[in-house]
Amino acid sequence: MTTQRMHLQDGSQRPRGPSALSRGVALTQVASLGNQLGAATGALAFPAIGPVGVVAVRQLVAAAVLMPVGRPKFRAMKRSDWLAVTALALVFSIMNTSVYITIERLGLGLAITLEFLGPLALVILSARRVIDLFGGLFAVVGVVVLVNPGPTSDLLGVAVGLVSAAAWAAYILLNRRIGQTLPGMQGVATASLISGVIWIPLAIAWFAAHPPPLWALGLAVICALASSVLPFSIDVVALRLLPASLFSTLQSMHPVWAAVVGLVLLGQQLTAHELIGIGLVVASNVLVTSTNAVRVRR
Repeated sequence: MTTQRMHLQDGSQRPRGPSALSRGVALTQVASLGNQLGAATGALAFPAIGPVGVVAVRQLVAAAVLMPVGRPKFRAMKRSDWLAVTALALVFSIMNTSVYITIERLGLGLAITLEFLGPLALVILSARRVIDLFGGLFAVVGVVVLVNPGPTSDLLGVAVGLVSAAAWAAYILLNRRIGQTLPGMQGVATASLISGVIWIPLAIAWFAAHPPPLWALGLAVICALASSVLPFSIDVVALRLLPASLFSTLQSMHPVWAAVVGLVLLGQQLTAHELIGIGLVVASNVLVTSTNAVRVRR
């Protein structure tokens, strides 16, 4: 998930000018690349502790880092806030577990492309223009080309990838609702804490049955820092430098970076139809978000 996203809530003005724009673009790419490097690092630990072990470490590390940063005020939270952050905690677990299982079955590039369909679907479903329908059609065609349905297709892996996409979409919707009532990072920090508490007994049971070597735990910790803490922190700054529409368009690089990192670090080569499928999904996002940006400026 792979990556957690925030939107500005403090009403501060975004810096303007070419330098601010360039810094913002560069930061988004550092966050995107870091996210995929973290995912690839976690994948290297799969043979020793499996996707479940990597997710367990990631959830615990995220809670340990985000709690002192977010400093949530529990007593000020209402019942509706607790319900929302609890739902977000469950989404964290589902999103991260499903995407790592998909990475193990399909490879990094395909897994991240399938997960990316979640936020893309939200953009397309909320739009009301013909061009957005074309964007959705591009995405659907891209997935069909990417999966290349046939007797040898890993349909279970694709199904799990679509679960991760739905979880990322749910994360966006929940985070938007939580951001309206809980300032700063309080909501995300509380959700991370709940998720971490849920994963403590799961981690104990899993690692008791699969004793982890130190090198695998180290890789999982690096994965947690690179895929959660680093991109989350960077995105907060990038969103102060970029329009939200441009920020959304730049997220199209996630599948691209995933394909590159998967090839370089994991030796996962993509076929021609997989590259075409990823390209169509990326083009769909660029088409929808960039044209929406033009409409908003008008």
